Amino acid sequence: MGLKSPPSTIILLVIAALTLVTDQFTKYLAITRLAPIGMWAPVPSLAHIFTFTYTTNTGVAFGLFKDLGPIFAGVAVAVIAAIVVYQRQVPDGAWLVRVALGLQLGGAAGNLIDRLRFDYAVVDFIHLHYYTPQLRLDWPVSNVADISIVVGVILLAFTMLREGKEPAKPAPQASELTDSNPSTLNL
Repeated sequence: MGLKSPPSTIILLVIAALTLVTDQFTKYLAITRLAPIGMWAPVPSLAHIFTFTYTTNTGVAFGLFKDLGPIFAGVAVAVIAAIVVYQRQVPDGAWLVRVALGLQLGGAAGNLIDRLRFDYAVVDFIHLHYYTPQLRLDWPVSNVADISIVVGVILLAFTMLREGKEPAKPAPQASELTDSNPSTLNL
């Protein structure tokens, strides 16, 4: 299993760049178009399931650990560094791992940019929920970076589980370990 060649890094970089650009562009739209109105249902008949709802979050997912934004900015830097270092160890054929790492890298960078720009707060606007008179299910408001990180983690876990279930390669037979040429010394 050889280490990756420079072109194999392109998958990771392209996915990370697309994720980052999409995240920052949609956050720009949320700030400039959504913030003044607060909430918008792009499909009114689905407003009980999906809306764009502008909010900011100084914590992490689900609004946990508010006011620890500077710590989470440091964690994002560490995650970005770990991905950059780890991706060098990923074999050439592991394109799904590269996609997963690209999603995580782009998402971490997108949320880090927010934390540095907006006093350690992250812009959130994607709101999935289900409201009926009998039932109220409310998923926390998120953004493209959050979704990319979650999808990247799921893809990475999937590839790791899949690798764990692949049948083990049989050990080489003794005859395969020795050279068939009698003139060489086998050690």
